[in-house]
Amino acid sequence: MTAATVRLPVPALDRLAEVTAALASTAPEYDRSGAFPHAAIRAVHEAGLLTAGVDRRYGGAGAGPTDLARILLALGKGDPSAALITAMTLVPHAFQTRRPWPEELYGRLLAESALRPTLLNNARVEPDLGSPARGGLPATRARRTAGGWSVSGRKRFVTGAEGLSYFLVWAATDEPVPRIGTFVLPAGSPGIEIIPNWRQLGLRASGSHDVSFTEVEIPAGNVLDIADRGPGAEQDNLAAGAIHVLLSALYLGVARAAQEYVHRFAHERVPANLGRSVATTDRFKQAAGEIETLLSTAEQLIFGVTDRLDRSIPVPGAEALAAKVVTVRHVTTAVQTGLRLLGNPGLAQDNPLERHFRDIQSAGVHAPQEDTALLNIGAAVLAAAGPGG
Repeated sequence: MTAATVRLPVPALDRLAEVTAALASTAPEYDRSGAFPHAAIRAVHEAGLLTAGVDRRYGGAGAGPTDLARILLALGKGDPSAALITAMTLVPHAFQTRRPWPEELYGRLLAESALRPTLLNNARVEPDLGSPARGGLPATRARRTAGGWSVSGRKRFVTGAEGLSYFLVWAATDEPVPRIGTFVLPAGSPGIEIIPNWRQLGLRASGSHDVSFTEVEIPAGNVLDIADRGPGAEQDNLAAGAIHVLLSALYLGVARAAQEYVHRFAHERVPANLGRSVATTDRFKQAAGEIETLLSTAEQLIFGVTDRLDRSIPVPGAEALAAKVVTVRHVTTAVQTGLRLLGNPGLAQDNPLERHFRDIQSAGVHAPQEDTALLNIGAAVLAAAGPGG
């Protein structure tokens, strides 16, 4: 089967609010249990959102960056763990036209995606290396076999590990002159072991566990982006700026959910000594104004970048990374402001604000983290300002 013969469901972009509500209804229980959010991912799949970014030439809707950001904002508002798992699948589909999979392999992937949730994720971070955003090459090795490749190594923070259909494993070949590539490993392959060690403050249901790969055999065609070893094989943070902006939309959704709870609390809370809702007080009005200013600015940054991308206007990598840095700062500050405003009620586990506060702490963890992003941005603008820049 070729990719062109597959017909995928049309994404329900007009029903994003319904999907948000569905995810929000199960998010508290998944947060408590840390279990893989099967019901949430099923709702995302049934709404056609997992494959929204598949290009029209492959039978998809071809959702552009703005629609993808809208989707992730809506999902993040409902359940950011499910949203992050979704994002890891959306991005490879959206980049298929620029970083193509082999036609037959992509056709199989889409055929599966039309029938059931088919989740992907890049497995790049390693125990010794850390994030490739800071440089370095993988210890994971791909060894040539008679029929293809055998992959061995260990990866960390593999979001959605328990529910993935394919692991996209970043590895170096064992050739005399090593090359670097992404090797596509079907989840059911012998030699894959998920190590359930994800015990984080937030995004508890994202299941970002370690995964061990021991002599996992794949066909020769299950390889993407293989290249000679060198600087070009390492992660280019500036070139990936658009991806980072899309992930920021997810956390804007978390902050908007927190904002909604603060507003509801403000209208429902009527202290006996005040005789009216705290929403009428200057203190709450000022805090609400600060939160909205932070979030509306973040929203303008995200959708300003995606609008230009939709119109094929180049966005410099430094500018996209800067949008990511400022957005993370704003959404984190907005949720913290709401928490301080509510005091003890905000920290209670029987309301969602406590969970939103924990989840928003993950916004700044995604690579490249702020220090690396600022270093990349600074290097780019200084180079442009220098002689011959």
